[in-house]
Amino acid sequence: MVEFVLVLMVFLTLLFGLLNFGLALYVFHYVAFAAREGTRYAMVRGSDCTTFTTDCPTLLDGSGVLTYLETVNVPPGISPGKMTVTTSWPGTNPGCVLPTNSPGCVVKVVVTYSFNFWIPLMPASTTIMSSTSQMVISQ
Repeated sequence: MVEFVLVLMVFLTLLFGLLNFGLALYVFHYVAFAAREGTRYAMVRGSDCTTFTTDCPTLLDGSGVLTYLETVNVPPGISPGKMTVTTSWPGTNPGCVLPTNSPGCVVKVVVTYSFNFWIPLMPASTTIMSSTSQMVISQ
């Protein structure tokens, strides 16, 4: 009986650890997807944006990308409250003219997510996962 309990504890710790690392890989994949999706959303909503008239003004401070990523395509297991999105327009490429969110300029989206590892019999830890994506603004 004692041996069974010791082996069961080790087995369950390994099993939950494996499941938690699988969830971490799932979250990392989502963070990379969210960065690409946010960049695609921002690249068609630059300063010359006329197609999406209701969405265009919200991108001046980058809050539109965060709102979009929090409300669209959030899979189960992802908490939007743990995600931060930073949108910037570096304006460093040669075809860029002012303002920096005009067509030909670059938009950069950085998505970070705070993931909590929880494995039985181990101390809890938090890992920050981050992904960056940038594209040239098309309109």
